[in-house]
Amino acid sequence: MIAPLMPFTLKGAIWYQGESNHGRPQTYKRLMQALVADWRDGFKSDISFYYVQIAPFTYKQNAAYLREQQLQALSINKSGMVVTMDIGDLKDIHPKNKQEVGCRLALQALAKDYGKKVACEGPRFKKMVVEDGKAILHFDHVDGGLTIYGGDALKDFEIAGSDKKFVKASATIVGDKLVVEAPELTRPLAVRYAFSSQATGSLRNKDGLPASPFRSDDWK
Repeated sequence: MIAPLMPFTLKGAIWYQGESNHGRPQTYKRLMQALVADWRDGFKSDISFYYVQIAPFTYKQNAAYLREQQLQALSINKSGMVVTMDIGDLKDIHPKNKQEVGCRLALQALAKDYGKKVACEGPRFKKMVVEDGKAILHFDHVDGGLTIYGGDALKDFEIAGSDKKFVKASATIVGDKLVVEAPELTRPLAVRYAFSSQATGSLRNKDGLPASPFRSDDWK
């Protein structure tokens, strides 16, 4: 369907895919890299490529691993990803709020292609450090600070120690960082956020853009 457009001149492309491959996350990043490389070759241009991370839904397999691969695909040059954790519909695999999706994609293009000074990224996990039995999380894209959506408290955080068994954790905003802890865990080794198919998340920046799900570990 795209081939007949080649090699017309494009400035960029936006990608909002179906998710029948959510059960094969291990191939996603390589497929995305191949797709973008093929399109850029066909259009004879280093076009920008902005895509949408899948929204919460009752998938049979854990879609968090596909979201993780989508996050890693940001290693592709001139790419960007829109997070939709806050505008999904657990009862509809095709959530209706496409207007907000379009607005967030537009922010990517306005900031990266047209030089507008607009925020286009939600908080992105950078690193975790442990202090006094608590996990301190650092993020990129939090110049305006962190905030909560969907309630009065942060949710969907889990923490684990050396046994690699995750338990529910509380999270508190302290400036531009998060403090994550659980009373039964004094030596945390890993934190996960919204790391399931149905989690809707709770963390965004003050620009109103939600954080992508993430994990600090690489455990199988």
